[in-house]
Amino acid sequence: MGEPKKVILTCAQPTGVLTMGNYLGAVKNWASMLGSYQCFFGVVDQHAITTKYVPANLRKNTLSCVAQYIACGLDPKQANLFIQSHVTGHTELAWLLSCLTPIGELQRMTQFKEKVAQLGFKASDNEDVTSELKFSHSGSRAQSSINAGLLMYPVLMAADILLYNADAVPVGSDQRQHLELCRDLAQRFNHTYSDTFTIPEPFIPKSGARIMSLQEPASKMSKSDANQSATLYILDDPDVLRKKIMSAVTDSGSEIKVSEDKPGVSNLLQIHSLLSGTSMTELELHFTGQGYGALKQEVADVVVAAMEPVQARYSELIKDKGYLESVLKDGADAAQQRAYKMLSKVYRKAGFVERPR
Repeated sequence: MGEPKKVILTCAQPTGVLTMGNYLGAVKNWASMLGSYQCFFGVVDQHAITTKYVPANLRKNTLSCVAQYIACGLDPKQANLFIQSHVTGHTELAWLLSCLTPIGELQRMTQFKEKVAQLGFKASDNEDVTSELKFSHSGSRAQSSINAGLLMYPVLMAADILLYNADAVPVGSDQRQHLELCRDLAQRFNHTYSDTFTIPEPFIPKSGARIMSLQEPASKMSKSDANQSATLYILDDPDVLRKKIMSAVTDSGSEIKVSEDKPGVSNLLQIHSLLSGTSMTELELHFTGQGYGALKQEVADVVVAAMEPVQARYSELIKDKGYLESVLKDGADAAQQRAYKMLSKVYRKAGFVERPR
């Protein structure tokens, strides 16, 4: 028998339809890990309630997210797909870890400070952010206040990872600071109570991708972009996909090549390459002497062709709630088995009395 597979864990909020950036930059790479790692993929609905939301939409988006994952290649027979709130231990471990976390570390988190800034507050690296926030029980100010859950978001994320003793975590650049806190908390717990947690490493895929906006190619493609023509969604109608790509911003000059001074063209070439499997160098040769119109047309053809089976599979899955629920039950059972084992060890190390059976 060989060595047991290393554990990969990654989670995402159920925030609607996946973008092409989500697909090429994350989910497609996750699918490539299935044969080599023991994979746990979580839909973190408890993270999703740290900002204003509609309960009915959360339920709908959660099931839709699972269906999209499966349609994109996350085979439930090879991976454990689960919903965060279905597994006991995430919030329990988060509480214990919060008691090891100085509040100043959380206040200095970049994403938290960005949320603060979005609400019109200012805070430097050394300021007590929460001292500036005004909380009340009525009025519009209460609606725009930062809640404690958002401040504690990175601790819950650390608990998500450490609960499964994950060896590696695929993370984007915007989550690296959170992973560093997770590593710090694991080391802090190990130092305080004895070795318990594996220190998780960031998983950097061999073929990563950062898909950029079609209208502002210097910025990352985002589902929150005010200009929806800038973002490709995996469930967009084929005609919509074509229209967005044909209206994509390109660059000065006419040469089709990968270059820092050609971010628009480079982005389109990267999308083509990742979906078609053709190298960038081959694409540059292929488009020699052709114009931007030909590039956009071919990229549109490649995108539509690649999304056709994904969309067809999604349409089947989203109608079969029973199947999705069975996948989530199996995933939660596997996740819970691992979570209970870790939580029991953590509670014992922390000095909690074991519950009589």
